[in-house]
Amino acid sequence: MGLPLLGAIRHGGSLAVVRSMPDQQALQEAGRHVGVRLVSAYVHAYDGCRDQLDLLRRLADHGALSLRVADRFSPVEAPRAHRLPEAGGVRGRLVI
Repeated sequence: MGLPLLGAIRHGGSLAVVRSMPDQQALQEAGRHVGVRLVSAYVHAYDGCRDQLDLLRRLADHGALSLRVADRFSPVEAPRAHRLPEAGGVRGRLVI
C-alpha cells in the first residue's frame, strides 16, 4: 500500500482512502505530483444520513456508479471475508 498505488492510477484519477496511513501526507504530495487526487472515504461521515446512503444505492441501481464485487459471503462466512484482504490480492469489494 502507499506510494506504489500511484503507478496503478491514471493521470487525473482518484484514490479513495478508507483508513488513515502513516505516510498519507507523503502519498498526497506524490499524488499531486503525478496528477492523482486522494479522497477520504470515511463511512462514519454518513452515520445517520439514510437519505445520502439511499442516493448512493439509487445511483448504483441505475448504473451511474460502477461497483466491483470480488465475492459475496453469508454472515457466518464473515471471518473468512475479513481475512482475505489481509492475505492480499483482492480486487473489488467483499460483500457480507
